Amino acid sequence: MNRTLTLPNLFLFVAALVALASCADEPRDVEKPAITTDGITAQPTDCDAYRSGDTIHVCYRLTDNVELGNFNLEIHTNHDHHTHSTSAVECDLEPESHPDNPWVLNRDYAIPAGTRDYVISEDIVVPDGCVTGDYHFMIRVTDRAGWQEFRSVAIKVQ
Repeated sequence: MNRTLTLPNLFLFVAALVALASCADEPRDVEKPAITTDGITAQPTDCDAYRSGDTIHVCYRLTDNVELGNFNLEIHTNHDHHTHSTSAVECDLEPESHPDNPWVLNRDYAIPAGTRDYVISEDIVVPDGCVTGDYHFMIRVTDRAGWQEFRSVAIKVQ
């Protein structure tokens, strides 16, 4: 069998070497980002209570070993007493219910490129006339590689 190196084969060989060499320079991110309370006063915390018109100041630290990507803040009803199992704290719950039009919030935020440590500082106003009861406040953080972590906090609107 004749194994001569043709120009197209040489081009494919060189292209494969360049691709392998460029991959070797970038660290492979195999760790999830973290949501921490290190060095800050985290807010909200489990069992915090708010009223219509109150401001929830959100403060949590997000970290990643390579690069953060974005985060999401969500508030949804917990009138059915479901759980997300990210906290060992048990809060007193109102009787189970299924209200019409409970408060729902879902916002995405970009984190500046190249950031490995970011402190969330956002204010969320509890809407006037908000359905009272039990809610979950959730933080989701995704790093540039796509790994995700989340934290759920039980809050109450009175």
